Amino acid sequence: MALTNVMTQLPTMRLLWWAMMILGGGMFAAALYWQYSLGEDPCQVCIHARLWVVAIALIGAIMLLLPDNTGTGSGGLILLLVSSIGLGERSYYLYEIENFRGDGSCQFTLGMPDWFAVDRWFPALFEVRNICSYTPEIAFGISMAEALLCISVLIATVSLAFGWKLLTTKRPNATPESA
Repeated sequence: MALTNVMTQLPTMRLLWWAMMILGGGMFAAALYWQYSLGEDPCQVCIHARLWVVAIALIGAIMLLLPDNTGTGSGGLILLLVSSIGLGERSYYLYEIENFRGDGSCQFTLGMPDWFAVDRWFPALFEVRNICSYTPEIAFGISMAEALLCISVLIATVSLAFGWKLLTTKRPNATPESA
């Protein structure tokens, strides 16, 4: 019964998509701030994480344009979950490298196929400029990799909670019932 009450208290899907668009956009802006204002050039894995962040923002923006129904909501939540898992994997890889547990094998190129050559199309945003080593400290001794890992877990949890709510909430029928 308590879980049901928590699920009904979740905000609307529209608010979720606004939050994801703002969160993704803010994280992307923060990455560019660290790169251009603080001089922390991104490595290959950092750019991979940046691409997942852009995906999260784009999912939020696209979902705001699509109709709010169970089908599109489910599709958006699945894409959001996949993006958060991708961000989490790249963040964990960086975390392992900065704690001297990862293999540290990182290229000086992005390594994307020609049909997705974002590093050539938008070099100011997605060009690899450093090798993998450590991520900068955000605040209170928390590294960027640790912060991204926590954010990815939070997004995955939120997407699962909203998915559960979507599946368990009865929606009114689209067609009127005949008397």
